[in-house]
Amino acid sequence: MGTATLLIENFTLENFLTNPPDNMEWVDNQLVEKNGMTLKHGEIQGNLYFYWRRYIISSGQAGKVYIDTPCRTNKQGRRPDVAYLTPELVAQFGDVPTLPQSFPLVAEIVSPTDLAEELFLKAQEYLDSGCLEVWLVFPESRWVLVITQERGLMFKTGDVVSTQLVLQGFSIPVDELLG
Repeated sequence: MGTATLLIENFTLENFLTNPPDNMEWVDNQLVEKNGMTLKHGEIQGNLYFYWRRYIISSGQAGKVYIDTPCRTNKQGRRPDVAYLTPELVAQFGDVPTLPQSFPLVAEIVSPTDLAEELFLKAQEYLDSGCLEVWLVFPESRWVLVITQERGLMFKTGDVVSTQLVLQGFSIPVDELLG
């Protein structure tokens, strides 16, 4: 994902899970810095956080929305750009330093340095680790892909993107989300 490796001797996945370094993921047995964030990336990340949080409050669905919060997949330690945790999982895991599983709903905002194949593999990794729905947001092409185990849907300028399995009933115009 257009990342740089930071070498810290003897740093393990267990170290990451108990004390995750800021702006880092644990990928392929090493710490990797998340980089390539642009002003647009930050704006969209903030928009998603705001709209998902506002929706869980107004709909009464509860739960929590997070930004760059570490979680464990079956293979890695990740930090999704934006993620939603159901009230049941909030009650179960509450205040752990790293969520020991994938979030049910994850959004990754594509940076200019991201490679397409790596991004889709990351989405599949989330899904293979218990995530129900992944949003891949493409700021430059103005697309949002919503991926579940069963299907992938593409939304573009002029469309209204909606959740498929998590946060039932949430929708937003692509143009409003992307600013």
